[in-house]
Parts: sequence; structure tokens; C-alpha cells
Amino acid sequence: MTTRRQFIGTMSALAVAMATRDLAAETEKSGASVAHTSPDFKVPKGACDCHVHVIGPQDRFPMASERLYTPDYAPVDDLARHLKVLHLDRVVIVTPSPYGTDNRSTLYAIQRLGKRARGIAVVPENITHSELEELHHQGMRGVRLNVETGGTNDPKLLVSLLTRTAEKVAPLHWHVQIYTNLAMIDALRDVIPALPVPVVFDHFGHLEAKKGMQQPGLPALLGMMKSGKVYVKLSAPYRISELEGYGDAKAYVEAMVSANPDRVLWGSDWPHTIPAPGKKRTREGIERFRREDDGQALNRIARWVRQPEQLKKLLTENPERLYFS
Repeated sequence: MTTRRQFIGTMSALAVAMATRDLAAETEKSGASVAHTSPDFKVPKGACDCHVHVIGPQDRFPMASERLYTPDYAPVDDLARHLKVLHLDRVVIVTPSPYGTDNRSTLYAIQRLGKRARGIAVVPENITHSELEELHHQGMRGVRLNVETGGTNDPKLLVSLLTRTAEKVAPLHWHVQIYTNLAMIDALRDVIPALPVPVVFDHFGHLEAKKGMQQPGLPALLGMMKSGKVYVKLSAPYRISELEGYGDAKAYVEAMVSANPDRVLWGSDWPHTIPAPGKKRTREGIERFRREDDGQALNRIARWVRQPEQLKKLLTENPERLYFS
């Protein structure tokens, strides 16, 4: 005969199982992974994931017709679970390229998450100061130039765009974030020191890990970090490394932290919008997210940045200065 305690225990286990099933179903439906390994170190208070995207729902936030690809669904609720599992208190949401200059999905996510969230916008060249002020009021703190995804490899065009953008956002004390490669970064070495704002480079400056520390453009990037004008996001090592576990990215983490521990940031790049190897991007169909364990990514960066004070700068103090002060 089933006792009352046994019945309650059975029903509690059933409720947990159903909740787990529902969460897994929602995650599978959305395409965004939140099944991360838990951190194996004490994550410092105020730690921030400095590079994520929120995508959808598409019926509310349609994508740009001129987009290069159509990503899967990554809602703000999944992002909230991502932060909870990783014990992160803050987040910086970057408007992804398929939205063009429409920042509504990012702004909606910031509104939902409150003061723990900030954003990086993508804006048209003719944006007005009053429009930028409104974005600032809603939580934006920088503008992104995604020249790598757009296929721009003309340094003169980038210099012109960067200079004009920096002048526009300087009154708001924003920064300009750039996703580009080392060759383009090298062409900016004499331009960036004269800008009125800091510059942030995504994803290790898109270096190639297999090419070693002497690859062209890397000395210029490290030099600009030392000067204090440039931050680098130690994010998405799968974009620079071909090795399982991305072990060859460690040397670059160490070099950049050594160059200036006050100018490094960490980001997961959740939900990992990157095409499968050898697959051409297209608007037709849904491009599935790369499956990454962001808990392992966080644990890996903690192993590679061994000094606790430097890890705290990376995860907490530098994001505080750049995004939340």
C-alpha cells in the first residue's frame, strides 16, 4: 500500500521530471543551448558575459531582407537561464547582423533583464544624436561595425566609417566595437590612438591560432592594448582555433592579459551563430547554432587566467568600467 509520504515523493519526482522535459523541449524548440557545465570555480560577484545575442521571436522582430543568413531562435528567457547556470550577474547583448540596423530585439531583451543588461547597437550612418541619446537611455553603450561578416576588406572604407562613427558616439562616452581581421586591425594602428573613444575588437581580433605569435597584425593589436585605447574580447575561441578544446588559443589569452589586464573582456558568443565548416550562408532555411558548452568555456578561461586579481578584472572590473559605469 502506498503511504502518503511515498505518494508525495512520487508526485514531486514526476513534477521535476515534467519540468525538466518541458525545459529540454523548449530549448530544443528554440535551438539555443543552455545545457552548460556548472562553473568549477567561485565566479566573482558582478561577473559579466560581454558578448551574446538574442534572436526572435521573428513574428515580433522580423529580420532584414538583405541579411546574409537566417539564424535559429534564441529568446531572452533562454539567455536568462544561460546566465543563471554560469553564475553570471551581468550581460552585454549585441545586435546580430541579420537584424541590420533594427535593434528592437536587443532593446526588448535589455528591458526584460533590467539593470544587469547593456547593449551594443548597429546603427545607420545617418543616425541623429537624439536617436543615439534614446538608445543610451534604453541601455545601449556602444556601436558595432561588423565588417567581417559583411565581407569588407578595404582598410580605407573601415577607417572612414570608424572615424565618422567615433565622432558621433563620443558625446555619449560610448565605444566602437569592431569585428574584423588582423590585416584590417593593422591598418588602424595609426588611426585608433587619435580617436575620441575606445575601440573593442571581437573574438581575439579574429587572429588565426595556428599561425603563431608572429602573425602579421598581432603586434599592432597587442601594442594598442598596451596603450589603453583598445579592448579585446577573449570570446569564441572556435572562431580562431581548429583544435578540439581550442588549446592553441591559450597562448593568445596569456599574451593579451599580459599586454594589459585592464583591457580584456570575456564573452561566450551565445547562442553561437556560426555556419558549419564548409557550409555557405544563405537566407533560405534555418542556420542551426553551433553546440558549445559555455560552462566549459568559462572554466577554461579561469584555468588560462590563473591570477585571481586578473580574472576578476576580466570578468567583473573591466566590464563594469566599459558598460556599467
